[in-house]
Amino acid sequence: MSTKHEKILAYIEDLELGHKISVRQIARELEVSEGTAYRAIKEAENQGLVSTVERVGTVRIEKKNRSKIERLTFAEVVNIVDGQVLGGSAGLYKELNKFVIGAMKLEAMIRYVEPGNLLIVGNRDNAHRITLERGAAVLITGGFDATEEVKQLADHLELPVISCTYDTFTVAAMINRAIYDRLIKKEILLVEDMLNPDQPPVFLRLDDQVSRFHESVQNTEHSRYPVVDENGKLHGMVTAKDVVGHDSNERIERVMTKNPITVTPKTSLAAAAHEMVWEGIELLPVVNSNHHLLGVISRQDVIKSLQYMQKQPQVGETINDLIVRGFEEVKGENGELLYQGVVAPQMTDSLGNLSTGVLTSLITEVAYRRIRRQHRGDMVMDNLTLYTLKPVQLDREIQIRPQVIELGRKIGKIDVEVYHDSHIVAKALVTAQVIER
Repeated sequence: MSTKHEKILAYIEDLELGHKISVRQIARELEVSEGTAYRAIKEAENQGLVSTVERVGTVRIEKKNRSKIERLTFAEVVNIVDGQVLGGSAGLYKELNKFVIGAMKLEAMIRYVEPGNLLIVGNRDNAHRITLERGAAVLITGGFDATEEVKQLADHLELPVISCTYDTFTVAAMINRAIYDRLIKKEILLVEDMLNPDQPPVFLRLDDQVSRFHESVQNTEHSRYPVVDENGKLHGMVTAKDVVGHDSNERIERVMTKNPITVTPKTSLAAAAHEMVWEGIELLPVVNSNHHLLGVISRQDVIKSLQYMQKQPQVGETINDLIVRGFEEVKGENGELLYQGVVAPQMTDSLGNLSTGVLTSLITEVAYRRIRRQHRGDMVMDNLTLYTLKPVQLDREIQIRPQVIELGRKIGKIDVEVYHDSHIVAKALVTAQVIER
Protein backbone atom coordinates (compact mmCIF):
# COMPACT_ATOMS: atom_id res chain seq x y z
CA MET A 1 0.00 0.00 0.00
CA SER A 2 1.48 3.37 -1.05
CA THR A 3 2.02 6.12 1.49
CA LYS A 4 0.71 9.68 1.02
CA HIS A 5 4.27 10.77 0.22
CA GLU A 6 4.59 8.19 -2.55
CA LYS A 7 1.16 9.05 -3.97
CA ILE A 8 2.15 12.71 -4.26
CA LEU A 9 5.41 11.80 -6.03
CA ALA A 10 3.50 9.56 -8.46
CA TYR A 11 1.01 12.39 -9.08
CA ILE A 12 3.82 14.86 -9.81
CA GLU A 13 5.56 12.40 -12.14
CA ASP A 14 2.36 12.04 -14.20
CA LEU A 15 2.02 15.81 -14.74
CA GLU A 16 2.81 17.31 -18.14
CA LEU A 17 6.18 19.02 -18.60
CA GLY A 18 5.91 22.72 -17.81
CA HIS A 19 2.93 22.26 -15.46
CA LYS A 20 3.12 24.58 -12.45
CA ILE A 21 2.36 23.19 -9.00
CA SER A 22 2.11 24.60 -5.49
CA VAL A 23 1.91 23.26 -1.97
CA ARG A 24 -1.68 24.46 -1.55
CA GLN A 25 -2.77 22.95 -4.87
CA ILE A 26 -1.26 19.55 -4.05
CA ALA A 27 -2.73 19.60 -0.54
CA ARG A 28 -6.19 20.48 -1.88
CA GLU A 29 -6.29 18.03 -4.79
CA LEU A 30 -4.82 15.04 -2.95
CA GLU A 31 -6.44 15.87 0.42
CA VAL A 32 -3.21 15.90 2.41
CA SER A 33 -1.69 18.41 4.82
CA GLU A 34 0.41 21.27 3.45
CA GLY A 35 3.41 19.91 5.42
CA THR A 36 3.13 16.54 3.66
CA ALA A 37 2.75 18.26 0.29
CA TYR A 38 5.78 20.49 0.94
CA ARG A 39 8.03 17.54 1.87
CA ALA A 40 6.94 15.58 -1.21
CA ILE A 41 7.62 18.54 -3.53
CA LYS A 42 11.09 18.95 -2.01
CA GLU A 43 11.74 15.24 -2.60
CA ALA A 44 10.54 15.64 -6.21
CA GLU A 45 13.00 18.52 -6.60
CA ASN A 46 15.82 16.33 -5.26
CA GLN A 47 14.86 13.65 -7.78
CA GLY A 48 14.96 16.17 -10.64
CA LEU A 49 11.21 16.01 -11.37
CA VAL A 50 10.54 19.70 -10.66
CA SER A 51 12.47 22.96 -10.49
CA THR A 52 11.59 25.98 -8.36
CA VAL A 53 12.12 29.43 -9.85
CA GLU A 54 11.80 32.59 -7.77
CA ARG A 55 8.70 34.68 -8.58
CA VAL A 56 7.49 31.98 -10.98
CA GLY A 57 6.92 28.91 -8.82
CA THR A 58 7.59 25.20 -9.07
CA VAL A 59 7.56 23.75 -12.59
CA ARG A 60 7.46 20.12 -13.74
CA ILE A 61 10.60 19.38 -15.76
CA GLU A 62 11.98 16.32 -17.51
CA LYS A 63 14.00 14.05 -15.24
CA LYS A 64 17.49 13.74 -16.70
CA ASN A 65 19.21 10.44 -17.15
CA ARG A 66 22.95 10.22 -16.58
CA SER A 67 23.79 10.61 -20.25
CA LYS A 68 22.11 14.04 -20.42
CA ILE A 69 22.99 15.40 -16.99
CA GLU A 70 25.06 18.26 -18.43
CA ARG A 71 22.06 19.61 -20.39
CA LEU A 72 20.56 22.62 -18.61
CA THR A 73 16.91 23.65 -18.62
CA PHE A 74 16.00 27.34 -18.81
CA ALA A 75 14.65 27.06 -15.25
CA GLU A 76 18.08 25.97 -14.08
CA VAL A 77 19.70 28.86 -15.97
CA VAL A 78 17.44 31.29 -14.11
CA ASN A 79 18.68 29.93 -10.77
CA ILE A 80 22.33 29.86 -11.87
CA VAL A 81 22.39 33.55 -12.85
CA ASP A 82 19.94 34.76 -10.15
CA GLY A 83 17.69 35.91 -12.97
CA GLN A 84 14.13 37.14 -13.29
CA VAL A 85 11.69 35.69 -15.84
CA LEU A 86 10.14 38.50 -17.91
CA GLY A 87 8.07 36.27 -20.17
CA GLY A 88 7.63 32.78 -21.60
CA SER A 89 7.57 31.06 -18.19
CA ALA A 90 5.64 28.13 -19.72
CA GLY A 91 8.84 27.11 -21.54
CA LEU A 92 11.13 27.02 -18.52
CA TYR A 93 11.17 23.20 -18.56
CA LYS A 94 12.80 23.14 -22.03
CA GLU A 95 16.50 22.31 -22.43
CA LEU A 96 18.97 24.60 -24.17
CA ASN A 97 21.27 23.10 -26.80
CA LYS A 98 23.90 25.83 -26.63
CA PHE A 99 24.23 29.50 -25.76
CA VAL A 100 25.29 32.32 -28.07
CA ILE A 101 26.91 35.57 -26.94
CA GLY A 102 25.48 38.52 -28.85
CA ALA A 103 28.59 40.68 -29.06
CA MET A 104 28.42 41.44 -32.78
CA LYS A 105 26.24 43.18 -35.34
CA LEU A 106 22.67 41.94 -35.55
CA GLU A 107 23.06 40.46 -39.06
CA ALA A 108 26.11 38.43 -38.01
CA MET A 109 24.62 37.42 -34.65
CA ILE A 110 21.41 35.99 -36.07
CA ARG A 111 23.36 33.53 -38.25
CA TYR A 112 24.37 31.68 -35.07
CA VAL A 113 20.89 31.64 -33.47
CA GLU A 114 19.04 28.33 -33.89
CA PRO A 115 15.99 26.72 -32.23
CA GLY A 116 16.76 25.60 -28.69
CA ASN A 117 19.60 28.12 -28.26
CA LEU A 118 19.96 30.80 -25.59
CA LEU A 119 21.10 34.25 -26.75
CA ILE A 120 23.03 36.22 -24.10
CA VAL A 121 22.76 39.88 -25.02
CA GLY A 122 22.21 43.35 -23.59
CA ASN A 123 19.33 45.79 -24.21
CA ARG A 124 18.96 45.21 -27.96
CA ASP A 125 15.21 45.01 -28.57
CA ASN A 126 15.42 43.91 -32.21
CA ALA A 127 17.78 41.07 -31.28
CA HIS A 128 15.34 39.91 -28.58
CA ARG A 129 12.40 39.79 -31.01
CA ILE A 130 14.23 38.10 -33.89
CA THR A 131 15.79 35.52 -31.55
CA LEU A 132 12.35 34.49 -30.26
CA GLU A 133 11.01 34.26 -33.81
CA ARG A 134 13.88 31.89 -34.62
CA GLY A 135 12.88 29.56 -31.75
CA ALA A 136 15.56 30.54 -29.23
CA ALA A 137 15.31 31.98 -25.70
CA VAL A 138 16.86 35.26 -24.54
CA LEU A 139 18.97 36.17 -21.52
CA ILE A 140 19.27 39.94 -21.10
CA THR A 141 22.32 41.04 -19.11
CA GLY A 142 22.93 44.24 -17.18
CA GLY A 143 19.52 44.17 -15.47
CA PHE A 144 17.71 45.62 -18.51
CA ASP A 145 14.02 45.06 -19.22
CA ALA A 146 12.33 43.84 -22.41
CA THR A 147 9.57 45.57 -24.37
CA GLU A 148 5.95 44.55 -23.92
CA GLU A 149 5.96 43.26 -27.51
CA VAL A 150 8.86 40.91 -26.71
CA LYS A 151 7.22 39.71 -23.48
CA GLN A 152 3.94 38.93 -25.25
CA LEU A 153 5.80 37.12 -28.03
CA ALA A 154 7.73 35.08 -25.45
CA ASP A 155 4.47 34.04 -23.75
CA HIS A 156 2.91 33.10 -27.09
CA LEU A 157 5.92 31.02 -28.22
CA GLU A 158 6.60 29.61 -24.73
CA LEU A 159 10.25 30.68 -24.95
CA PRO A 160 11.69 32.28 -21.80
CA VAL A 161 13.03 35.82 -21.71
CA ILE A 162 15.27 36.18 -18.66
CA SER A 163 16.90 39.26 -17.16
CA CYS A 164 19.86 39.32 -14.76
CA THR A 165 22.12 42.02 -13.32
CA TYR A 166 25.44 40.42 -14.32
CA ASP A 167 27.43 41.38 -17.40
CA THR A 168 27.68 39.10 -20.45
CA PHE A 169 31.14 37.71 -19.65
CA THR A 170 30.17 36.82 -16.06
CA VAL A 171 26.94 35.14 -17.16
CA ALA A 172 28.73 33.04 -19.78
CA ALA A 173 31.34 32.03 -17.19
CA MET A 174 28.62 31.04 -14.69
CA ILE A 175 26.77 28.86 -17.20
CA ASN A 176 30.03 27.29 -18.41
CA ARG A 177 30.97 26.51 -14.80
CA ALA A 178 27.59 24.85 -14.17
CA ILE A 179 27.99 22.64 -17.25
CA TYR A 180 31.59 21.80 -16.27
CA ASP A 181 30.50 20.81 -12.75
CA ARG A 182 27.86 18.53 -14.22
CA LEU A 183 30.40 16.84 -16.46
CA ILE A 184 32.36 15.92 -13.33
CA LYS A 185 29.19 14.67 -11.62
CA LYS A 186 28.42 12.62 -14.71
CA GLU A 187 31.63 10.64 -14.19
CA ILE A 188 30.92 9.87 -10.52
CA LEU A 189 29.27 6.48 -10.26
CA LEU A 190 26.24 6.40 -7.99
CA VAL A 191 24.45 3.46 -6.42
CA GLU A 192 21.48 4.02 -8.77
CA ASP A 193 23.78 3.28 -11.72
CA MET A 194 24.14 -0.29 -10.48
CA LEU A 195 20.48 -0.98 -9.72
CA ASN A 196 18.58 -2.96 -12.34
CA PRO A 197 14.91 -1.85 -12.26
CA ASP A 198 13.90 -4.99 -14.17
CA GLN A 199 15.39 -7.26 -11.51
CA PRO A 200 13.64 -6.77 -8.14
CA PRO A 201 15.64 -7.73 -5.03
CA VAL A 202 15.09 -11.03 -3.25
CA PHE A 203 13.82 -10.35 0.26
CA LEU A 204 12.12 -11.99 3.24
CA ARG A 205 9.21 -10.70 5.29
CA LEU A 206 9.02 -10.17 9.03
CA ASP A 207 6.52 -13.00 9.52
CA ASP A 208 8.44 -15.51 7.37
CA GLN A 209 9.93 -18.51 9.14
CA VAL A 210 13.59 -19.57 9.20
CA SER A 211 12.63 -22.43 6.87
CA ARG A 212 11.81 -19.78 4.27
CA PHE A 213 15.38 -18.50 4.58
CA HIS A 214 16.78 -21.97 3.80
CA GLU A 215 14.46 -22.28 0.79
CA SER A 216 15.68 -18.94 -0.54
CA VAL A 217 19.31 -20.01 -0.15
CA GLN A 218 18.65 -23.10 -2.27
CA ASN A 219 16.81 -21.11 -4.95
CA THR A 220 19.15 -18.12 -5.21
CA GLU A 221 22.48 -19.37 -3.76
CA HIS A 222 22.64 -16.15 -1.75
CA SER A 223 23.20 -16.14 2.01
CA ARG A 224 22.03 -12.61 2.94
CA TYR A 225 18.60 -11.08 2.53
CA PRO A 226 16.86 -7.83 3.48
CA VAL A 227 13.76 -8.17 5.64
CA VAL A 228 10.74 -5.95 4.94
CA ASP A 229 7.19 -5.48 6.25
CA GLU A 230 3.98 -5.80 4.20
CA ASN A 231 4.51 -2.26 2.79
CA GLY A 232 8.07 -2.94 1.62
CA LYS A 233 9.72 -0.93 4.38
CA LEU A 234 13.13 -2.28 5.42
CA HIS A 235 13.45 -3.50 9.01
CA GLY A 236 16.55 -5.67 9.04
CA MET A 237 19.00 -8.06 7.39
CA VAL A 238 19.26 -11.78 7.93
CA THR A 239 22.32 -13.92 7.15
CA ALA A 240 23.29 -17.55 7.48
CA LYS A 241 25.10 -16.66 10.72
CA ASP A 242 21.88 -15.22 12.20
CA VAL A 243 19.82 -18.41 11.68
CA VAL A 244 22.40 -20.90 12.98
CA GLY A 245 20.98 -22.85 15.93
CA HIS A 246 17.40 -21.58 15.47
CA ASP A 247 14.37 -23.78 14.86
CA SER A 248 13.00 -23.77 11.32
CA ASN A 249 9.63 -22.50 12.65
CA GLU A 250 11.21 -19.43 14.28
CA ARG A 251 10.08 -16.09 12.82
CA ILE A 252 12.67 -14.18 10.80
CA GLU A 253 11.84 -11.07 12.82
CA ARG A 254 13.27 -12.76 15.94
CA VAL A 255 16.65 -13.67 14.43
CA MET A 256 17.38 -10.82 11.99
CA THR A 257 19.83 -7.95 12.60
CA LYS A 258 17.75 -4.81 13.13
CA ASN A 259 18.50 -1.30 11.85
CA PRO A 260 21.04 -2.35 9.18
CA ILE A 261 23.36 0.12 7.44
CA THR A 262 21.73 1.36 4.24
CA VAL A 263 22.49 3.60 1.25
CA THR A 264 20.28 5.65 -1.07
CA PRO A 265 20.34 5.68 -4.89
CA LYS A 266 22.24 8.99 -4.81
CA THR A 267 25.06 7.61 -2.61
CA SER A 268 28.35 7.44 -4.52
CA LEU A 269 29.75 3.98 -5.14
CA ALA A 270 33.04 5.07 -3.57
CA ALA A 271 31.23 5.95 -0.32
CA ALA A 272 29.34 2.64 -0.44
CA ALA A 273 32.61 0.74 -0.97
CA HIS A 274 34.22 2.52 1.98
CA GLU A 275 31.22 1.66 4.19
CA MET A 276 31.40 -2.00 3.18
CA VAL A 277 35.13 -2.26 3.82
CA TRP A 278 35.00 -0.30 7.07
CA GLU A 279 32.08 -2.29 8.51
CA GLY A 280 32.98 -5.64 6.94
CA ILE A 281 29.65 -5.82 5.06
CA GLU A 282 29.11 -7.94 1.95
CA LEU A 283 25.65 -6.65 1.02
CA LEU A 284 24.05 -3.20 1.37
CA PRO A 285 20.30 -2.54 1.06
CA VAL A 286 19.31 0.47 -1.07
CA VAL A 287 16.33 2.45 0.26
CA ASN A 288 14.40 5.59 -0.64
CA SER A 289 13.60 8.53 1.65
CA ASN A 290 10.78 6.52 3.28
CA HIS A 291 13.15 3.62 3.97
CA HIS A 292 11.38 1.40 1.42
CA LEU A 293 13.61 -1.24 -0.16
CA LEU A 294 14.65 -0.49 -3.76
CA GLY A 295 17.38 -3.08 -4.22
CA VAL A 296 20.69 -4.40 -2.91
CA ILE A 297 24.32 -3.99 -3.96
CA SER A 298 27.10 -6.47 -3.26
CA ARG A 299 30.65 -5.62 -2.31
CA GLN A 300 32.01 -7.55 -5.27
CA ASP A 301 29.82 -5.68 -7.77
CA VAL A 302 30.77 -2.31 -6.27
CA ILE A 303 34.50 -2.99 -6.52
CA LYS A 304 34.17 -4.24 -10.11
CA SER A 305 32.27 -1.09 -11.12
CA LEU A 306 34.85 1.19 -9.52
CA GLN A 307 37.71 -0.63 -11.23
CA TYR A 308 35.91 -0.35 -14.57
CA MET A 309 35.42 3.41 -14.14
CA GLN A 310 39.12 3.94 -13.36
CA LYS A 311 39.90 2.74 -16.89
CA GLN A 312 37.53 5.23 -18.53
CA PRO A 313 38.71 8.62 -19.87
CA GLN A 314 37.88 11.57 -17.62
CA VAL A 315 36.25 14.72 -19.01
CA GLY A 316 36.21 17.19 -16.11
CA GLU A 317 39.08 17.90 -13.75
CA THR A 318 38.48 17.89 -10.00
CA ILE A 319 40.52 19.83 -7.42
CA ASN A 320 42.62 16.70 -6.76
CA ASP A 321 43.37 16.34 -10.47
CA LEU A 322 44.58 19.94 -10.62
CA ILE A 323 46.73 19.47 -7.51
CA VAL A 324 48.61 16.37 -8.67
CA ARG A 325 48.85 17.37 -12.34
CA GLY A 326 52.04 19.35 -11.75
CA PHE A 327 53.84 16.48 -10.00
CA GLU A 328 55.91 13.89 -11.86
CA GLU A 329 57.28 10.54 -10.84
CA VAL A 330 61.09 10.32 -10.71
CA LYS A 331 63.77 7.98 -9.40
CA GLY A 332 65.93 9.11 -6.45
CA GLU A 333 69.69 8.65 -6.06
CA ASN A 334 69.16 5.29 -4.38
CA GLY A 335 66.58 4.17 -6.91
CA GLU A 336 63.62 4.93 -4.64
CA LEU A 337 60.37 6.29 -6.05
CA LEU A 338 59.85 10.05 -5.65
CA TYR A 339 57.22 12.58 -6.71
CA GLN A 340 58.30 16.15 -7.28
CA GLY A 341 56.64 19.37 -8.31
CA VAL A 342 56.37 23.09 -7.64
CA VAL A 343 53.94 24.83 -5.28
CA ALA A 344 51.58 26.69 -7.64
CA PRO A 345 49.55 29.79 -6.61
CA GLN A 346 46.32 27.75 -6.50
CA MET A 347 47.89 25.43 -3.90
CA THR A 348 48.61 28.13 -1.30
CA ASP A 349 46.72 29.62 1.62
CA SER A 350 46.15 33.33 2.28
CA LEU A 351 49.74 33.70 3.56
CA GLY A 352 51.33 32.26 0.43
CA ASN A 353 52.28 28.94 2.05
CA LEU A 354 51.37 25.44 0.84
CA SER A 355 47.82 24.78 2.07
CA THR A 356 47.45 21.98 4.61
CA GLY A 357 44.45 20.61 2.71
CA VAL A 358 46.45 20.48 -0.53
CA LEU A 359 49.33 18.81 1.28
CA THR A 360 47.12 16.04 2.70
CA SER A 361 45.64 15.47 -0.77
CA LEU A 362 49.15 15.10 -2.22
CA ILE A 363 50.19 12.71 0.55
CA THR A 364 47.07 10.57 0.10
CA GLU A 365 47.46 10.40 -3.68
CA VAL A 366 51.15 9.48 -3.45
CA ALA A 367 50.40 6.76 -0.87
CA TYR A 368 47.67 5.39 -3.12
CA ARG A 369 50.01 5.27 -6.13
CA ARG A 370 52.71 3.59 -4.07
CA ILE A 371 50.38 0.81 -2.98
CA ARG A 372 49.12 0.31 -6.53
CA ARG A 373 52.70 -0.27 -7.69
CA GLN A 374 53.26 -3.05 -5.18
CA HIS A 375 49.79 -4.49 -4.74
CA ARG A 376 47.20 -5.17 -7.45
CA GLY A 377 44.30 -3.73 -5.55
CA ASP A 378 42.53 -0.56 -4.51
CA MET A 379 42.89 1.37 -1.30
CA VAL A 380 40.40 2.85 1.16
CA MET A 381 42.16 5.23 3.53
CA ASP A 382 41.41 4.63 7.21
CA ASN A 383 43.65 7.18 8.87
CA LEU A 384 46.18 9.91 8.07
CA THR A 385 48.41 11.24 10.84
CA LEU A 386 50.39 14.38 9.98
CA TYR A 387 53.02 14.71 12.69
CA THR A 388 55.54 17.13 11.18
CA LEU A 389 54.54 20.32 9.37
CA LYS A 390 56.63 23.32 8.34
CA PRO A 391 55.63 26.17 5.98
CA VAL A 392 56.53 25.87 2.30
CA GLN A 393 56.35 29.03 0.24
CA LEU A 394 54.93 29.68 -3.21
CA ASP A 395 57.02 28.55 -6.23
CA ARG A 396 59.17 26.24 -4.09
CA GLU A 397 59.94 22.74 -5.38
CA ILE A 398 59.06 19.85 -3.08
CA GLN A 399 59.76 16.12 -3.18
CA ILE A 400 57.39 13.51 -1.76
CA ARG A 401 58.93 10.18 -0.76
CA PRO A 402 56.53 7.32 0.09
CA GLN A 403 57.86 4.24 1.87
CA VAL A 404 55.80 1.13 2.51
CA ILE A 405 56.11 0.04 6.14
CA GLU A 406 53.61 -2.81 6.04
CA LEU A 407 51.49 -4.30 3.28
CA GLY A 408 49.36 -7.35 3.95
CA ARG A 409 46.30 -8.75 2.24
CA LYS A 410 44.00 -6.28 3.98
CA ILE A 411 46.07 -3.57 5.66
CA GLY A 412 48.69 -1.20 4.28
CA LYS A 413 50.84 1.37 6.11
CA ILE A 414 52.85 3.98 4.24
CA ASP A 415 55.26 6.51 5.70
CA VAL A 416 55.34 9.67 3.58
CA GLU A 417 58.04 12.34 3.86
CA VAL A 418 57.92 15.72 2.11
CA TYR A 419 61.24 17.52 1.42
CA HIS A 420 62.25 21.01 0.33
CA ASP A 421 65.96 21.72 -0.25
CA SER A 422 66.84 18.39 1.41
CA HIS A 423 64.98 19.41 4.59
CA ILE A 424 61.89 17.58 5.85
CA VAL A 425 58.89 19.91 5.85
CA ALA A 426 56.19 17.29 6.51
CA LYS A 427 55.87 13.68 7.67
CA ALA A 428 52.75 11.58 7.70
CA LEU A 429 51.63 8.02 8.36
CA VAL A 430 48.86 6.73 6.11
CA THR A 431 46.93 3.63 7.15
CA ALA A 432 44.63 2.03 4.59
CA GLN A 433 42.51 -1.02 4.00
CA VAL A 434 43.44 -2.79 0.79
CA ILE A 435 40.75 -4.23 -1.46
CA GLU A 436 41.92 -7.13 -3.57
CA ARG A 437 40.80 -7.22 -7.21
